[in-house]
Amino acid sequence: MSKRTTPIIGITGGIGAGKSVVAQIFTTLGIPVYNADARAKWLINNHKGLGQALQEAFGPQVFNENGQLDRAWLAGHVFHDKQKVSTLNSLVHPFVGNDFAEWVAQHSQDYPYLLKEAALIFEAGTHKELDAIIVVHANQATRLERVLFRDPHRNKQQIEDIMQQQMPAEEKKKLADYVIDNDGARLLIPQVLKLHQKLQNK
Repeated sequence: MSKRTTPIIGITGGIGAGKSVVAQIFTTLGIPVYNADARAKWLINNHKGLGQALQEAFGPQVFNENGQLDRAWLAGHVFHDKQKVSTLNSLVHPFVGNDFAEWVAQHSQDYPYLLKEAALIFEAGTHKELDAIIVVHANQATRLERVLFRDPHRNKQQIEDIMQQQMPAEEKKKLADYVIDNDGARLLIPQVLKLHQKLQNK
């Protein structure tokens, strides 16, 4: 990836911050977005080598009877334990990294910039491979309310456990090159349009 000329911009934020909504706005503007979390789930469910590694680490119950990732089991048995989360990430991230490199190779010639959406850009250290980082920010109470509504398979404690595994929102803001506020006080689309224009001009 060192030979590429198309900038790759990361987009991140804590659970419930709204990074996927922001990424979707960029998509409507014609900018390709690599959703690392969605691709990780796809790889877990479809890549035999990764699936086998996860079963060896956590047991066969990581998949449900349909052979799909059991997100409710994962939320209840993994996300409260830092060591288990570290193991999970160490198994999944290399597969996602290879998948992302292939995606970049397919898209890097045709667009002014590319976006990589991921929850753990700073935590995983992948921000070092990117040209700039957008942080989508919202306060914790707002994020908690959104996730409770969005994810009926999770309870309040499980969501707070996930938040504890992520870098605090204020720290992410300090490390960001660009911040998009999504507490509800400012409209999202004008913020994204302004940033899109800035990134195109660069």
